[in-house]
Amino acid sequence: MAIILGADDAKDWFYKGEGAANLVLGYRGSSPALLGKVLRVEKIPKGSTRASECEVLTEHEKLVWADIGEVVESTSKKVVQQAFVETVLIPLLGAEHIDGGIQVIVSREFLKIIEKNVRNKRPVWRVEAAEVDLLCDSALLMSDHSIFPDGSCKEGSCISVEIKPKCGFLPYSEFIVGANAIKKSVTRFRMHQFLKLHKKEVSQMSEYDPLHLFSGSLERINLAIRSLFATPQNNFRIFSDGSLIYGGLGGVMDNTECEAKQLQETKKAAEDRAKFLIQRDFGIQLDSFLELIAEAIFKSGMLKQLLATQKLDVIDIEGAIHAYYNVICQPCLVCKNLGDAALLHRYSLLHSLPLDESLKIVREYLTAATAKDCSLMISFRPKECGDWAANCISLRSSNKIFEYRAYYIDMDMKHLEKMVYYYKSDPESLSVSSIIENCCISRNVM
Repeated sequence: MAIILGADDAKDWFYKGEGAANLVLGYRGSSPALLGKVLRVEKIPKGSTRASECEVLTEHEKLVWADIGEVVESTSKKVVQQAFVETVLIPLLGAEHIDGGIQVIVSREFLKIIEKNVRNKRPVWRVEAAEVDLLCDSALLMSDHSIFPDGSCKEGSCISVEIKPKCGFLPYSEFIVGANAIKKSVTRFRMHQFLKLHKKEVSQMSEYDPLHLFSGSLERINLAIRSLFATPQNNFRIFSDGSLIYGGLGGVMDNTECEAKQLQETKKAAEDRAKFLIQRDFGIQLDSFLELIAEAIFKSGMLKQLLATQKLDVIDIEGAIHAYYNVICQPCLVCKNLGDAALLHRYSLLHSLPLDESLKIVREYLTAATAKDCSLMISFRPKECGDWAANCISLRSSNKIFEYRAYYIDMDMKHLEKMVYYYKSDPESLSVSSIIENCCISRNVM
């Protein structure tokens, strides 16, 4: 029987977090069908008008995904997203670590009450950017991967981490121009950190290196996890029984220099609380817990699959943008503004590709973009000695055994027009090369 959420049900849902496209709500009611679930509710940019459901995919997007019938035939954004996960991502990443969820019916009154109830819980900049889409008639119900699905964790015994791993490789495309060669030696995450610090959007740079996390080396994975804990920003969060205890809410930015002291004090308090709960519930020190996370990532093999999917972006946005213009059958605005004959010749090779090859490049680029932007959710609970299973870890630093569950989350399908945004955002992040040089000079002078 279909689940229908009306006005009376709104009180049972609370704000848990959000991304660019959806609010995530946790459940505190008593319905057996909803216990241990989260609800992903669509947002819409403030001041924008909602496209009709028949325009869920543009004609060019239908062309890109023509080989994936379930995606093209979908009648709403929610169904498109679900079909994308089931028919595109699961074959690449495996069903074991992906939860496609189910659609539930929501009334407009339910959404209005939710919008009102969560407004004061949301980060201010998120509130200013987007609001609940009141014209939606359904939402995506999924398991809450910050707790164990069978609900057998007694209170205070399930601790989870959410990680945004980012892009795990350096591009090597021949279509990257010489002026942008820094992309081949400095990760995009690192460049964005320099840029955010320069703009005073963060008070300190993260030392996290995605190349460590994706390396396949347990030692380097450990280093990556410790760096994420030291400067979590919006890339690392810890939950105790589904409640956030460490890290930011829905991408809250570590904001201004004048708030640095207050932010450090808040972070220290959160760190102390996390240490206390880990010691109380798991009987281990923080160092051992970070080791546990690294062991789970290493053992699961999830990042090997994720990296392979990210690497579907073979020619970088500097190459893929030309395939994009082939697909939309418009003159290439990149080539139009170029005066370099050698570059024009190089890009002409892309513009001479058959349409099916251009479609493949664009389709794989968009799929890779989803893989670069997703998160991992890993949950842990103690196990009795001798009660061993395939998804268990025995910590070398203690005599304790832990069970873990790991999932990919936030696997949102990227729209075709985002490719123009990705291309235009490249110059901003690449301008960081001069910032990096200045930082290095300043450090040497000091």
